[in-house]
This record gives sequence, structure tokens and C-alpha cells, in this order.
Amino acid sequence: PLYVAAVILDAARPIPGLNDSKKLSPQARSSFAAEIQEKALACQVIAVPAQEVDELNVYEATRQAMIRALKGLNPSPDFILTDAMPLALPGNPEGFPIPHRAIIHGDARSVSIAAASILAKVARDTHLEKLDRDYPLYRLAQNKGYGTADHLEALARFGPCPLHRKTFQPVKDYLLPLFPFAPQA
Repeated sequence: PLYVAAVILDAARPIPGLNDSKKLSPQARSSFAAEIQEKALACQVIAVPAQEVDELNVYEATRQAMIRALKGLNPSPDFILTDAMPLALPGNPEGFPIPHRAIIHGDARSVSIAAASILAKVARDTHLEKLDRDYPLYRLAQNKGYGTADHLEALARFGPCPLHRKTFQPVKDYLLPLFPFAPQA
């Protein structure tokens, strides 16, 4: 699944050391996630199932999940910073009611975006660790669903599991057509 989060930090309760989730160890991410949930004014995590990502495409699924996460915040934000993704559709810049700005490499440049990236990453990793119990052949607890050598090897040996994104190229490579040959008359 795809995970997205939105966070409103409390300026009166700073969280020193917040950084891009990719630059933190799993232990640091977990520790920060707990602190963010304790100190933030509001936070929301959204999970998008693989089937929905396949139906929409990863970009649109991410955009829609961000909007759902933002709408779930209470209180509502006055201004929104996003990690590189605009919320309004092209040709409709007024299409989202709250002022917003997309920032390239936002998770490294904004503590609010970093906090959201940490919550999303921790939630996704926790979910994949649980999925590992049902699908141990893919070693999801170790590779977290990324296209590591062992994950790609498992795809090659066992094919995709029902929860893989069918539109993701390495998965598509191992999907077999339902009827590989034309039926004989």
C-alpha cells in the first residue's frame, strides 16, 4: 500500500532533530513518530490499497491521499506545504481551498513535511512487517516492499502476491497473462 501523512506541528512544542525520514534509522523514526503524535496539534495518516493505486496511478493516488489526509486534520491548516506535489490539478490552480505550496525536497527543507514523511514511513513499515507474516517468501519485514535484490528474486521465483501493485514495472514483468495462447477452435 501507499502511505501518506499530514501534520500540523505545535511551535510551542518543538521536536529537535526532525529530518527527512530516509536519513533516519528505523529506531530514530519510531522514536520521532511517537513524539510527533504526542506533540503535534494534529496528524493524519492515510493508507491507499495497492488496487486503488493501480486504478488511479501512483501520482494521482498520492495526490488524492494527501487531500484526504489534509481534510482529516483538526484543526484545519491555514497554509499547506507539500513535498513536491501540487494539490490542485493542472489548469485549475484554484481547485484546492487552502493556500498551498509544493516544495522540491520538502522532507529535507521543512520540519512539518519531515514529520509527515516519518509518520507515513513508520506506518507503512509497520504494516509491511505484519504482511510479512502472511507472505514470508517476499521478506517484507526486511525489504519493506522496495525492489531490493531479494524482493525481485522472490517475485521471479513465486510471482506477485495479491497485495503487490500490478502496475509497478518489476511486478508487471512477472505477471502471467490469464490466457497466454489463443483458444483452439
